[in-house]
Amino acid sequence: MNHFVSLTRLFVPSAAAIAVCAMLLASSPAQAQETGTLRMTFKLKGAAKTFPPIAPNVDQAFCGLKQIPDETLVVNPKNSGIKNVIVYVYTGRRGTELPEMELKPETHELANKDCRFEPHVLIAKKGDTIKVTNPDKVGHNANFQFFNNTQQNLTVPAGGAVEIELKEDEPAPIPVACNIHNWMKAQVVVLDHPFAAVSNEDGVLEIKGLPVGEEVVFRANHENGSLKEVIVNGEETDWRSSKFEVEIKAGMNDMGTIEVPVDAFSL
Repeated sequence: MNHFVSLTRLFVPSAAAIAVCAMLLASSPAQAQETGTLRMTFKLKGAAKTFPPIAPNVDQAFCGLKQIPDETLVVNPKNSGIKNVIVYVYTGRRGTELPEMELKPETHELANKDCRFEPHVLIAKKGDTIKVTNPDKVGHNANFQFFNNTQQNLTVPAGGAVEIELKEDEPAPIPVACNIHNWMKAQVVVLDHPFAAVSNEDGVLEIKGLPVGEEVVFRANHENGSLKEVIVNGEETDWRSSKFEVEIKAGMNDMGTIEVPVDAFSL
């Protein structure tokens, strides 16, 4: 019996050994999955021009009852935050080379709702599907001016829906327009990676899951603005071709406030 007990003890690891193994198992995956988040706040420098709601000249019996905002330049009057600024990792010429990743296909809805596109900016990936819906009581049109994907000029009847498969990524944000209601406009971003975001009503955006420990090239875009000469935390900065680089560290990488002069926008 004593001999059996002594043999059994040989196979019982010490508390120290168990602790070391636990640390290795816990730390290795975490280190492998370590990522960073880029945070930015876009604000307008100068007096913002106010745009009255759209006065529909088509389907007035329906669209005329809606409060349709003019989204040429949406600025928060409380903090000067600029909405609908797009920032994404640039992988084109002299851009960032990302490791291959498995992109899970998703379906995104672009609604013709209340005589406007919702959302105004849609971010998608290669392999995703855009479902264009029309919950309105009038017919709409969605004209996608793709470069790499097949251009689409879709008629979407009231209560109807049409799907678009995104087989390729696009080199820049793609304009979308309704040929029936000329004030209806949107932008679609189609990338070969998930690293993109659009600023909210306070001008804030965050891009999560970024690779750590390297300079990453980003591109900024606004449909009616030139984001080249900006002011980053009070310092005048030249973003050549609207691109800038950030060395991503683990956790939050807050670039602070990026001011865009009002004369950078075509108003």
